[in-house]
Amino acid sequence: MPKNRERFNPDPSIHMSKMNVIIPFSPDVPCDSNGQRMWWAFLASSMVTFFGGLFIILLWRTLKYLWTVCCHCKAKKKEVHRITTVDGIKKDGAAASEVGWMTSVKDWAGVMISAQTLTGRVLVVLVFALSIGALVIYFIDSSDPIESCQNFYKDFTLQIDMAFNVFFLLYFGLRFIAANDKLWFWLEVNSVVDFFTVPPVFVSVYLNRSWLGLRFLRALRLIQFSEILQFLNILKTSNSIKLVNLCSIFISTWLTAAGFIHLVENSGDPWENFQNSQALSYWECVYLLMVTMSTVGYGDVYAKTTLGRLFMVFFILGGLAMFASYVPEIIELIGNRKKYGGSYSAVNGRKHIVVCGHITLESVSNFLKDFLHKDRDDVNVEIVFLHNISPNLELEALFKRHFTQVEFYQGSVLNPHDLARVKIESADACLILANKYCADPDAEDASNIMRVISIKNYHPKIRIITQMLQYHNKAHLLNIPSWNWKEGDDAICLAELKLGFIAQSCLAQGLSTMLANLFSMRSFIKIEEDTWQKYYLEGVSNEMYTEYLSSAFVGLSFPVICELCYVKLKLLLIAIEYKSDQRESRKHRHTLINPGNHMKMEEGTLGFFIASDAKEVKRALFYCKACHDDISDPKRIKKCGCKKFEEDQQSTLSPKKKQRNGGMRNSPNSSPKIMRHDPLLVPGNEQIESMDENIKRYDSTGMFHWCPSKDIEKVILTRSEAAMTVLSGHVVVCIFGDVKSALIGLRNFVMPLRASNFHYHELKHIVFVGSLEYLKREWETLHNFPKVSILPGTPLSRADLRAVNINLCDMCVILSANQNNIDDASLQDKECILASLNIKSMLFDDSIGVLQANSQGFTPPGMDRSSPENSPVHGLVRQTSVTTGANIPIITELVNDSNVQFLDQDDDDDPDTELYLTQPFACGTAFAVSVLDSLMSATYFNDNILTLIRTLVTGGATPELEGLLAEENALRGGYSTPQTLANRDRCRVAQLALYDGPFADLGDGGCYGDLFCKALKTYNMLCFGIYRLRDAHLNSQSQCTKRYVITNPPYAFELVPSDLIFCLMQFDHNAGQSRTSLSHSSHSSHSSSKKSSSVHSIQTTNRTNRNKSRDSRDKQNATRMNRVGQEKTWFTDEPENTHLMRTIQIKPVNTLAVNQVSQCKSTSSSIPPIREAEDEC
Repeated sequence: MPKNRERFNPDPSIHMSKMNVIIPFSPDVPCDSNGQRMWWAFLASSMVTFFGGLFIILLWRTLKYLWTVCCHCKAKKKEVHRITTVDGIKKDGAAASEVGWMTSVKDWAGVMISAQTLTGRVLVVLVFALSIGALVIYFIDSSDPIESCQNFYKDFTLQIDMAFNVFFLLYFGLRFIAANDKLWFWLEVNSVVDFFTVPPVFVSVYLNRSWLGLRFLRALRLIQFSEILQFLNILKTSNSIKLVNLCSIFISTWLTAAGFIHLVENSGDPWENFQNSQALSYWECVYLLMVTMSTVGYGDVYAKTTLGRLFMVFFILGGLAMFASYVPEIIELIGNRKKYGGSYSAVNGRKHIVVCGHITLESVSNFLKDFLHKDRDDVNVEIVFLHNISPNLELEALFKRHFTQVEFYQGSVLNPHDLARVKIESADACLILANKYCADPDAEDASNIMRVISIKNYHPKIRIITQMLQYHNKAHLLNIPSWNWKEGDDAICLAELKLGFIAQSCLAQGLSTMLANLFSMRSFIKIEEDTWQKYYLEGVSNEMYTEYLSSAFVGLSFPVICELCYVKLKLLLIAIEYKSDQRESRKHRHTLINPGNHMKMEEGTLGFFIASDAKEVKRALFYCKACHDDISDPKRIKKCGCKKFEEDQQSTLSPKKKQRNGGMRNSPNSSPKIMRHDPLLVPGNEQIESMDENIKRYDSTGMFHWCPSKDIEKVILTRSEAAMTVLSGHVVVCIFGDVKSALIGLRNFVMPLRASNFHYHELKHIVFVGSLEYLKREWETLHNFPKVSILPGTPLSRADLRAVNINLCDMCVILSANQNNIDDASLQDKECILASLNIKSMLFDDSIGVLQANSQGFTPPGMDRSSPENSPVHGLVRQTSVTTGANIPIITELVNDSNVQFLDQDDDDDPDTELYLTQPFACGTAFAVSVLDSLMSATYFNDNILTLIRTLVTGGATPELEGLLAEENALRGGYSTPQTLANRDRCRVAQLALYDGPFADLGDGGCYGDLFCKALKTYNMLCFGIYRLRDAHLNSQSQCTKRYVITNPPYAFELVPSDLIFCLMQFDHNAGQSRTSLSHSSHSSHSSSKKSSSVHSIQTTNRTNRNKSRDSRDKQNATRMNRVGQEKTWFTDEPENTHLMRTIQIKPVNTLAVNQVSQCKSTSSSIPPIREAEDEC
């Protein structure tokens, strides 16, 4: 230290006290040889600039005020004269209209610094960036002495700082010109910062000295940080703006105070001749201020100067207050930041989907369980959940268990910012889940429709799969311009599918269970014991897949290919899809279920298969006759290397988009041409003659039976009328609802039962038992369907149930519209459960069994009461009359899966057992809407599955029909044309018995595979499952009448005589010619059979007299009793005069028709024929 002092001060006579004020200097710089400090020059430049400008502004204001006061009197005298002269007025107006150059310059300066323009925003951001740059230079220079001799031409940092300050000076001038109030502008914080930072730089250049001084004031520019971020559209929310404001004020105050302490502590007190200074770095001062604000004060660093301590006294008051208020608020804002508020980062080579809507533990777990099932091929898809409510602990734990494929973000799809966060524009699809248990289904559908609108508005090309609760709300989706079902957009209507499944169970009991298991992913559960669960679970492991057929199948008919796939490949082919060119330019997709032997396959045909996993279905694509014809083990059928296969693959599969489950998505450029030779497409003379152009029997699409709209009063039956009306073979619908209940859409239940591929006489009569107020609300969608009656009452009344002959019905359906109005989930199904138990406990008189009217129990439509010898079902068989309600076929709708345990009192199902493992579901007597959740993932992986399910379930609903219903909300009648009649020729589901008929020889110990091949070759019937008695494997004398479903049994599966076979049978053109009478012998041949009646007598009472007194009504009823035996006229609304002859006549039988072969017997009736009377449509 002494050596340095001697070098810097060559005069050793200088006193030691003088040594303390010596500043380092270079011999090359002409500094003061005495080392005298010049800090006062730098400070004076700032003070003179500030106070000088302030004085000038105040002086100017004073003079201007005095000038205004002095001139005020003269202005009043001239005002009178100016008003009296017209020229004076014009001159004043011209002067006022002119804009002075000062005003123009002021406006220009205001535009330059305004953030409303691009130039202003760039300038504001640039000034802030340069201020931060000047602050960084200060941090660098703070390691040097407070005052030092610097050569401007050699000091690079000083040159940069000079350039920055020149820019600040120009910007200060613009701000000064644009300011309206010069005085307030002069006192602004930013102006004060410029006064104490800009002039000292020019003094440094002049004196070749550098004084650190008050350059730390540049830290105050950090207060504007939030404004800058708002200009750049980085900060958008109030919380983020507030957080940045608090942080910037706190940090700028902290750094500025640290700079002042650094200045005074390193300089010392002036009145102490700067001898009490201490060497503190700037960052030590930052540390000192932090411990001071936090009141910790370790004492390791402290202020020694008087100025420093005086500043600390005042700063600790304000700093403590700021620390105590700002820091907790900052922590609170950071703590309140959404835990799931980030953005999704897409992974290259990996797709992602966005799932939104009703996100709960139940809905998410059900979705993930099916979506990520191991039976699917490698699912390389990431699932992004988006919901506006943060997940609870259970749901959060579920997400963590699937963290490799699942992410959750908090937000709303109605917010475009949140859609950008989850990268919706690059998502493969967006899935919207609905709340199936909400009290207001229409409001829930409206919410999901709004979600669709928001997503489509943000990205019109995104594929959306949404759940809808009510069928009529699907029409609103068609109003969205970018909604396009041809591009993969799908709406899964839960009410439509739920009621469609239940309706199909009325035709083939147990079908709802089989279909639900087919599109749900279930793991194979192996059971060694010989129980009914063993065979049921073997079928449950089957799912539905799609795959393109190999070129080896080209030119073969559908039955031949189906038999080859089943026998050789161990695959069950049930349908195909192709695209046909219509007259229009667009190509339409068609799904044909069991199309028959008139279909000849060509390349590119898509097949629908039932198999246990996706890998098995690959056999249909890889099969090559040359390489695999002699292979007996289907597992050895792999992709062969023959040249023909490779060429076929290139030509057939190149335009396809491979699907994730082993199938493929359809490409609009690949439409195989199927050679179809249908007699209905080119009708013969007999068919043309049968077309009555004056009668509308079907709707305009030809897919459903139709009749003119009927008033609800014409279909209402009183209890006495229903009791006198001998109903049998009908469908009883017990429905709970009132005037306030949400509509469940009974049209979706009736439509499958009124499909046009049934002949009119095959239609089952439908009787609704429930509240008349509720049914009146539903009637608007039901008044165009024939054979529908209403019995006002309650399903819990046994008198009402006996009046509709529930013991003679083919199916009893129990529905409720009140299920979602109850808070307690366990009580949601109380009405349905009570009604089911009530029916099962009823007892009936055996004497009713002498009636011939459908006493055999369950008889699906399409089965005539007599059949030729070569029919699959020969002779009339009947079961002992139903004497207990437990033998009545019932299907009950449930909301809560766990309530299934209350339906069967004799089962041993655990309350925690999954629904598909319970006995009521396996037997087809219970159905819950939760099983439809699997359709979301099934539709995403393969949109053809939903098409097939809807084709099977709805009876023929098409997008064209949905558009029609969206316009009119009702079916429109149409005349019979070749095109509409051609739509009747489609397959339908039926059940066949093995105890009699041409399959009787296979029913006793035969193989299922032999039955499959015989039915396919002989009758073009496609068998796909068995409905077997629960205790058939026990071979006991007293067997339970309950049955369960076996899906796609293996070839060697042994049959028993009591089995009922699920099959897809062709439309029988010839069945329309028959009218089955109620009096016939099972051994007689019938050249012209009478029509089987489902309503033996419907009284033609004048409905307008219902308001008369009970006495007159009783007299009328007595009169009707005397006319019961008289024949009534049968009004049909179907062309039955077709003369197309076929060699077979297929009729399925009931589910409870046979418990044992010994119970079945041929019967003949001595009751004279009773012809059915129907209201004329």
